[in-house]
Amino acid sequence: MKIRHARPPTAELMPPRERPAFRFASEVLAIVAVVAIGFVAQIGIFGGLQHSRDQSSRYAEFRAALATPTAPVRPVGESGQLLPAQTPVAILEIPRIGVREVVGEGTTGRNLVSGPGHRRDSVLPGQLGTSVIMGRRAGYGGPFARLGELVGGDVLTVTTGQGKHSFTVLGVRQAGTQYQSEPGGAKGRMTLVTADGPPFMPTDVLRVDAVLTSEVQPTPVQIPSHALPKSEKAMAGDGSTLVPLVLWTQLLVIAAFGIIWVNERVGHWHAWVIGLPVLLALGVVVADHAATTLLPNLL
Repeated sequence: MKIRHARPPTAELMPPRERPAFRFASEVLAIVAVVAIGFVAQIGIFGGLQHSRDQSSRYAEFRAALATPTAPVRPVGESGQLLPAQTPVAILEIPRIGVREVVGEGTTGRNLVSGPGHRRDSVLPGQLGTSVIMGRRAGYGGPFARLGELVGGDVLTVTTGQGKHSFTVLGVRQAGTQYQSEPGGAKGRMTLVTADGPPFMPTDVLRVDAVLTSEVQPTPVQIPSHALPKSEKAMAGDGSTLVPLVLWTQLLVIAAFGIIWVNERVGHWHAWVIGLPVLLALGVVVADHAATTLLPNLL
């Protein structure tokens, strides 16, 4: 009798061995995905929470300054030095679109994380001349997200150290739209500035012109426009904060390779249980620095 031996499993029946290059690529893609989630969370969710927290502290600080009264009415302090960045200088209210924001000094990407900013080379609202207030379109709470909905005749109010001032909207300016002239030779104006286009995909700058309808206030010394850093102009990034971004990015890369090493030496689940919270946290920090360094300040 001929004895039949069981045949060894064919190559088709054996589980394929995962190639090292494919495994490494999949791990890298997974890490990139986690970092991207951290980036989106920072810009959209955590950034909005940070904006709300900063607005609360700004409001308390400015309210105390108004009661003292020590609220600033010029871009320099008593010592002649520029006001510190993000110093509260006004409260902007736009009832039609539900805006009530404390305006801080300065318009860099970092400054606009906490809310709208006053452009340093312009007068404060209510003073003789044109005041420029800039704010984000979508990120970090997007306080100026609905700015384009304003129409001529809408009323704005701004509270500063010189009192409460009323403005009437002249119109909305997009790319190619002509400058709105003041009726009757008005002496005070305000221009609100944000990004134009879809959220997080700006195509140009949107401006809302408003004319002062209350009494014009005295105008102290101003900063010349040529002295304003490029990082405080519309749609600018802030290269001065590039070093922290590079350092945090390096730490993120080191953490990513550490997770890959743990995955190879210890195990898949061990690597992700340890690495997922670390990657998300570093992704949030890197996203915060990237949003204020590389991306436009009005995003």
